[in-house]
Amino acid sequence: MLETIEDTNSLEELEGIRVKLFGKKGSLAGEFAKLKDIPPKEKKAFAEGLNKKKASLQKAFDTQYEILKAREIEKMLKSEAIDVSLYSSLSKKGALHPVMETMDKIIDYFVAMNFAVESGPMVEDDFHNFEALNLPKYHPARDMQDTFYFKDGGLLRTHTSPVQIRTMLETKPPIRMIAPGTVFRRDYDLTHTPMFHQVEGLVVDSKDKVSFANLKSILEDFLKYMFGDVEVRFRPSFFPFTEPSAEVDISCIFCKGDGCRVCSHTGWLEVLGCGIVDQNVFKAVGYDDVSGYAFGLGVERFAMLMHKIPDLRSLFEGDIRLLEQFR
Repeated sequence: MLETIEDTNSLEELEGIRVKLFGKKGSLAGEFAKLKDIPPKEKKAFAEGLNKKKASLQKAFDTQYEILKAREIEKMLKSEAIDVSLYSSLSKKGALHPVMETMDKIIDYFVAMNFAVESGPMVEDDFHNFEALNLPKYHPARDMQDTFYFKDGGLLRTHTSPVQIRTMLETKPPIRMIAPGTVFRRDYDLTHTPMFHQVEGLVVDSKDKVSFANLKSILEDFLKYMFGDVEVRFRPSFFPFTEPSAEVDISCIFCKGDGCRVCSHTGWLEVLGCGIVDQNVFKAVGYDDVSGYAFGLGVERFAMLMHKIPDLRSLFEGDIRLLEQFR
């Protein structure tokens, strides 16, 4: 039997021998069962011989098991070996998250138009986030922004407009800047999440150099850069920090303006807000005799439209099936 164990060539074959030898119905179990029929005087010698035989077989089995196991591991390692110096066209390439890709595309446009990129803290105070933007305490427009407050009076910024205030407090005109970044609001549904990204822009200069016509020109060119050959329209609206203010729409990129479910059969999609900076904002930062325009957009909104993603929340769930499509 020792030779049979040593001649095995696979773990499966060795397992079959183990069952035949050491199993409940194996040959060794049958031999031990004979003890009850052996005369008492011979029983001790018989049991000792049987235990020595079992120990010998067990040792041979364990030795052969280690040999075959090592052989299996070596075979597996050889079959799974990777030649890291070998070029493969099948290698999977990584990619930017669609939100970051969209953010970068937006930033690239405005940097090319000579806008500086500014940043600021995500934990803000009431002055920079609201009061300096013509939103005094108890102003009804504050209800438009569901804010995360801290016990010490601080808050998570609800837009990147505080960066504009900080830039104006630290810099004299002319100013030409964008403020991309993360913002927070207490909202969560198909088109809103508690954390999202904005890009806001600000241009400040003498009154003879800034007008609503300048604002319209740059936004029309920007939206065609982002979405291709689309129509752009400006609708009167209200924002506390701009006057006059406008919502900006593009012709629906899904139905080409004919009307569909996405655009609620209007043929238009709202994409951003803009306006001429309210003079109260300039007073808050100590500016005199200047004019300016500002605009703001949600990066996720742009990413959803560009990539035809129906649910905003899917951009934050990390579903590999979605993200793999952006390689």
